[in-house]
Amino acid sequence: MEFDPTTLKYNEAGLIPAIAQDAETGDVLMMAWMNQDAVRQTLETGRVTYWSRSRQAFWIKGESSGNVQELVDFRLDCDRDCVLVTVNQTGPACHTNRRSCFYTAVREGSETELMAPMV
Repeated sequence: MEFDPTTLKYNEAGLIPAIAQDAETGDVLMMAWMNQDAVRQTLETGRVTYWSRSRQAFWIKGESSGNVQELVDFRLDCDRDCVLVTVNQTGPACHTNRRSCFYTAVREGSETELMAPMV
């Protein structure tokens, strides 16, 4: 069956959450938003493309930083309201220069940073 991006369940702003996962390690790297055109562009080019809510523009991951995400796999969740992009990540995924955006754990009521910025 051919995939049709219009069959996804986008929110009222026309966006769907996209979770990026490292293809090699399985680590969750980040969460960002896609619209229908970003989904299409990602699938057509193999370069993961998000929708920047703050800039109201496409954001091709790594276009300015060089920390690109090459698409390995594109999956839909059971409700079709979230996507998982499995990627080959070059450099850090997070704008804080960490490998993952999920570097803070809450344990026993306290926040703990689990990883330092990459050098």
